[in-house]
Amino acid sequence: MQIPVEIAFHNVSSSDGVEDAIREHVDRLERIYSRMTTCRVRVDQRNRNSNETIPPVVRIEISVPGHKDIVVSHEPAHLQRKFQAPDLNNAINEAFRIAERRLTKHKDKLCDHGTAEMVHEASNEFRGQIADLPPEKDFGFLMTKEGGLLYFHRNSLLSGDFDSLQRGDQVSYVESMGDTGPVASKVRMLG
Repeated sequence: MQIPVEIAFHNVSSSDGVEDAIREHVDRLERIYSRMTTCRVRVDQRNRNSNETIPPVVRIEISVPGHKDIVVSHEPAHLQRKFQAPDLNNAINEAFRIAERRLTKHKDKLCDHGTAEMVHEASNEFRGQIADLPPEKDFGFLMTKEGGLLYFHRNSLLSGDFDSLQRGDQVSYVESMGDTGPVASKVRMLG
């Protein structure tokens, strides 16, 4: 990290053991994503009751380059639902468990390790027709349902014979981004 971890306590006493546990969790976060710039942890005992069963709130703010801060903070009710008798250690462990999950999700999104939602190709497939086929060229143009023209190359044709294509033939295609703008790819002849 570029900035050392910041740990603050509010309405709760600090101890070396608690701070060491927090620092160990932060080290684990750094192993997950080494590009963290800073991590701020605040332990806050917002409410108290007579039998001391309300756990403190642990708020974690993780700064990563090029992204808004990843913030983890949950109310005591979350811990009271999850643990029978939640304490400071439960609050710290649960907050860092959530932080690890969010940081891993952020890292996977950047690395595109398959966390992106899978979309079937058919949902991106459109219908059009052959609009122009310049003679003795390896490309042509499709007319989209909106009336625009899209370039396609001979190699984009997945079914049918490029040399037998004629103006007005119905096709399906997937629109993608080429070097100079949108193009039709995965072009298929329709019966």
